[in-house]
Amino acid sequence: SALFLLALGGWLGSGPAKRYWRERNRPQWETSQVVRGDAKRMITSTGKIEPVLKVNVGSFVSGPIRELHVDYNDEVKKDELLAKVDPLLYKAAVDRDQATLATRQAEVTRVEAQLALAKNNMQRGERLRLKNQKYLSDREMDALVAEYKALEAALQVAKATVDQAQAQLNNSVTNLDYCDILSPVDGVILERKIDPGQTLASQFQTPVLFVVAPDLRKKLYVFASVDESDIGLIRRASEQNLPVTFNVDAYPGEVFEGSIEQVRLAATELQSVITYPVVVAAENPDLKLLPSMTAQISFEVESLTNVLKIPNAALRFYPDTIDFVRPEDRPLLDGSQWARRRNSENEEEAEQNQSINLSAQEKAESQRSSNRRHVWVEKSGMLHAIEVEVGFSDSRYTALVAGEIEDGMQLVTGKKSKS
Repeated sequence: SALFLLALGGWLGSGPAKRYWRERNRPQWETSQVVRGDAKRMITSTGKIEPVLKVNVGSFVSGPIRELHVDYNDEVKKDELLAKVDPLLYKAAVDRDQATLATRQAEVTRVEAQLALAKNNMQRGERLRLKNQKYLSDREMDALVAEYKALEAALQVAKATVDQAQAQLNNSVTNLDYCDILSPVDGVILERKIDPGQTLASQFQTPVLFVVAPDLRKKLYVFASVDESDIGLIRRASEQNLPVTFNVDAYPGEVFEGSIEQVRLAATELQSVITYPVVVAAENPDLKLLPSMTAQISFEVESLTNVLKIPNAALRFYPDTIDFVRPEDRPLLDGSQWARRRNSENEEEAEQNQSINLSAQEKAESQRSSNRRHVWVEKSGMLHAIEVEVGFSDSRYTALVAGEIEDGMQLVTGKKSKS
């Protein structure tokens, strides 16, 4: 047994044994394949669905509701009768004003007759004075002339009272017409705020009876809030008429499409976060989209066709040890997790301080340089780094801008766990 132990110890110290144990302990790497295809850059947000317009239908007249012809969700046409206020008082007012108008018109006729008589009397007096001035004294002639002119004025007053009575009648007829509550637009009844028999009091404030959403099938709005860092991309997407898609919880398997209608300038600040309202227009032919629904919106802000795409996991990977990295690539690990573990807190604080002190130009250059990354491939048991320049990312892949990467190449994404 002593000789066996000596022989075993000698074999373990030999070159073949060292190579055996090294190969046995060599890590196995998980990889993911580079693919070619289309890439889209998306910005996501949540929004609220609202009609393009909400029309409040009110009442100018007071009284009890006698008839109610529509209910919630009813589709109505312009000038369709929605409800009717009890017209009894307003009909009585019309009858009263019609009688007043007739009285005033009769008064005009009476004054016209008196004026015609006064005119004849004045003309007779003038003819008599032409024959002989002694037939009619100056006082008598002045009285005839004064009577004629007074009746002319009385006729003007009578005609004015006719106009006044006519205006009052028009007002009463209009109030009677207002007893019919008509829809001002084609649309859908969103709210009904009255019940049959309810009494309206419109003396101080016009009561709202219905809320109508016009053209709810043709067009509606989705109001989204977009972070200030993304608003430049959103405006560019709006200029290029790039599509917008969104989902609602009511139809989880369905994708709705729209377009950016407006990027509003009125910003909102909440807890030091600045957002801008973005209005997305969408069609609603089946009335599936309802007011106040919450939508999960995806804005397409950039797209590329037939590009190489790197798995995101490959861009996140860095070796945690230098033992299996080829020597010329080991300096890259100064920024890896393996290196950062030695003094992570101090380096993180230094990076933050450096970022604060950068000029605007330096910050822009730093942002551009952040697109230059490294990915890793395994060759002959060693990890080799490949420098790449990347573009935008989606949930799985990042578009390749430049770098010695080929379609189908296997990139390292992590270390396999030993079973």
